[in-house]
Amino acid sequence: MSATATRKTGRKIVLWRHGQTSWNLERRFQGSTDIELTDTGVAQARRAARLLASLKPVAIVASDLRRASATAAELAAVTGLPVAHDAALRETYAGEWQGLTHEEIIAKYGEQYAAWKRGEPVRRGGGELETEVADRAAPVVLEHAGRLPDGGTLVVVSHGGTIRTTIGRLLGLDARDWESLGGLSNCCWSVLGEGARGWRLMEHNAGTLPEPVLGDDD
Repeated sequence: MSATATRKTGRKIVLWRHGQTSWNLERRFQGSTDIELTDTGVAQARRAARLLASLKPVAIVASDLRRASATAAELAAVTGLPVAHDAALRETYAGEWQGLTHEEIIAKYGEQYAAWKRGEPVRRGGGELETEVADRAAPVVLEHAGRLPDGGTLVVVSHGGTIRTTIGRLLGLDARDWESLGGLSNCCWSVLGEGARGWRLMEHNAGTLPEPVLGDDD
């Protein structure tokens, strides 16, 4: 195989979590419930958008839930890029868990919660499995990434759980190990870079622009 056929194209995927909502502050499980950003959430999105715009993204795709679409709109405003919305990027549907606080979930569904944390396949509140979330979200991300030019950057605006499952799927991790990826803070992001052996995690839960890797592990 020629060097041209095997060369890296340098594409990047930035997976950006939405800004703060009132349910985030209350530690209330949102899932697919359509909750708006708080004023603080809007301000977070504007700040992060200015940083991400300097990466010169060429495409933006977002969940159609308002907290994600409003976050994406801030990046669109500073880049002039259109936003493609896709329901497949919504947060995990969690049935009876949705609207409950963390404490209420532990009290009512403690065994289910513990099984989920152990890495067992659990339909939280009767909702989706994490693998089912990855089944719907990861192909959308890959479809949009596949349209990138060499060196192009895609920004995906989504939700914490969906981003984690998508990263796990794109990295080829076993579903039991997805929990090893820590959560994302509001309006923070992770970066996947295209390497010789596929996608690799370059930044995780970042709130500042990536620094070059200087050392023996580049």
